[in-house]
Amino acid sequence: MGESNTTKPTDTFSNPLSLHNSDTSGLSLVNFKLECHNYGQWSRSMHLSLSAKNKLGLVDGFVKTASSDDSKFLLWQRCNDMVLSWILHSLHPDIASSVLYAKTAAAVRNDLRDRFSQSNDSRIYQI
Repeated sequence: MGESNTTKPTDTFSNPLSLHNSDTSGLSLVNFKLECHNYGQWSRSMHLSLSAKNKLGLVDGFVKTASSDDSKFLLWQRCNDMVLSWILHSLHPDIASSVLYAKTAAAVRNDLRDRFSQSNDSRIYQI
């Protein structure tokens, strides 16, 4: 029998730069929007959703930004833009407008974490 040149589905889905037909820019990954008071729940929900879609590496830095002369740049940019869209759809409009022009999903994640996550000292003081 001859060899098949088809790609195994697991190969495609294990690549963080692949997108599924159901991955659309209007997709809502979490069922509530980030507001000033719910960062912990929102962050955990987004983490789980992005991990399930194999896109967590785009926000945590595991998948490095491709340079414009890299052959994978367009794939990286498309996935980064998709993740940015998912994140923007999960934010309160005022928060979304403050990160709308960020270039990478990782930059948005870092900005939101810096602004909305509380240190343990703050939490202890509130208790």
